[in-house]
Amino acid sequence: MRCLLVDDNDAFVEIARCVLDPNGVKVTGTASNSAEAVLRVSQLRPDIVLIDVMLGDENGFDLARRLAELDARDLAVIMISTGTEDDYTDLMARSTALGFLTKEELSADGIRRLLGEVR
Repeated sequence: MRCLLVDDNDAFVEIARCVLDPNGVKVTGTASNSAEAVLRVSQLRPDIVLIDVMLGDENGFDLARRLAELDARDLAVIMISTGTEDDYTDLMARSTALGFLTKEELSADGIRRLLGEVR
């Protein structure tokens, strides 16, 4: 499974790579803002995109909507945050994202669980 990780925290990006890569979710690219993410999706054609809810001044949910408007085949978008899903209940209900994981629970198994709920 190829993954694009969209997060503006370099330390977290490295931790996520260490957690995901050895377990079958290869972080094939990263982006720190929406413009980079849209470009990387078209270049890398990942299977999943993990998007931090807060991207500096940008909102990750807005990026998820932009990606849904692209002709990006079966692209799965998962929102991530240091907060809990309860913190974003209303936004998730209106979101085009497949699901939500806290950064603490981010794992290949967590991603597969979310993918299995839909596919």
